[in-house]
Amino acid sequence: MVVLRFVKKNIVFCVAALAAVITCFFVPPDANYIGYFDWKTLACLFLTLAVVCALRNIKFFTIVARRLVRISGNLRSLFLLLIAITFIGSMLIANDMALITFLPLGYFALSVTHQEGYMAYLFILQNISANLGGMLTPFGNPQNLYLYSYFNIPTGEFCSIMLPPFLLAISLLVLCCLPIKATPLVIQDSFKERLNKKRTTLYLVLFALSLLIVFRIVPYLIGLIVITAILLWADRDALLMVDYGLLGTFFFFFIFAGNLARIDTVNQLLSSLLAKDTLLVSVVSCQGISNVPTAILLSRFTEDYRALLLGVNIGGTGTLIASLASLITFSEFRVLYPGHSKQYFWMFTAINVGFLVIMTIAAKLFFL
Repeated sequence: MVVLRFVKKNIVFCVAALAAVITCFFVPPDANYIGYFDWKTLACLFLTLAVVCALRNIKFFTIVARRLVRISGNLRSLFLLLIAITFIGSMLIANDMALITFLPLGYFALSVTHQEGYMAYLFILQNISANLGGMLTPFGNPQNLYLYSYFNIPTGEFCSIMLPPFLLAISLLVLCCLPIKATPLVIQDSFKERLNKKRTTLYLVLFALSLLIVFRIVPYLIGLIVITAILLWADRDALLMVDYGLLGTFFFFFIFAGNLARIDTVNQLLSSLLAKDTLLVSVVSCQGISNVPTAILLSRFTEDYRALLLGVNIGGTGTLIASLASLITFSEFRVLYPGHSKQYFWMFTAINVGFLVIMTIAAKLFFL
């Protein structure tokens, strides 16, 4: 039972580990394995997650977001505000952390205003905003951080590639909010906690340092030493709360992708498919193995990072397994609003497929 619970909770990690082990039979471990790993990506991901956990421990995001929610005057404004918070949050603290932080806030807002009937719709739009909001920045999504580092993409070029789909995503999300009635709301919030100013300042400085590392201004080894040492002193729990399953997923998929690249038949097949249409191959791949594994795998077989970037970000919409963040949202919904999973699944699929089709067509016609 313990093993089964672990597998269900860490399904992508387990699949990555199994895939890595299977490929080891075709490419036995040797000295070349060390070259598979992008240590900078792993370090940046670890540091960003650790600092975000420290900020969450002082309820920084919750306190700020709840204050914003209290100022919303009607149901439509509440939707727009929560989606904006999640959208911006995913740019700063990664999509999965944004959802873990802000989904309960959406549940709280609809519960105290007796608008629970909109719960599934809000969660789905928050999920899409987290997946697509993080596309603009290199640190907004794990796959972005990896591709930004792997291809050594200039920051300005990265942002210019992702700005058009980013703006399209904002437009589509706003359109989805327009059918919501502007029903007046009164939110009574008894939440009285205040920000710890000293800790907030310290952690925001560390967050800024982690961004400097992502943008290649500060060497990652220096950041690894400095940020880890400060958090060991200030908040050891933050280091324990890091999503090591995500880091492990990266680790095993590095092995899986590296080994596949050394198998001639696989190399030739994937290279030929990507040469025909990198965008569509990456979008379709995301629907089956999710966007982070797709980014790691396909990066070994193409130099067209523009199409790959667009594909693994747009491809995060669609099926429930297209993004790790979508699985987080579904799990949170089942816990917070039990008994409505089937309704959520079908609504999620219809809306996400709509976003996927529109954004893929737009990318093919205008963004490449």
